[in-house]
Amino acid sequence: MEPTIEQLKAFYDLCVRVSNLLQTIELTRYDTRSQRIVVLVGQTIQVEILSNGEQIVQ
Repeated sequence: MEPTIEQLKAFYDLCVRVSNLLQTIELTRYDTRSQRIVVLVGQTIQVEILSNGEQIVQ
């Protein structure tokens, strides 16, 4: 299974916003079981991108 177009667009937008804030992306992973992209920003912010492109920030 591969990420959806909506997920890839949301991931790109997230990367641009993170770099504008001068933060680092520590980890990026595509979870095939839940079909989510998981991104660890810095040491504390976790973002999950759902298959419809919606982002969940924790």
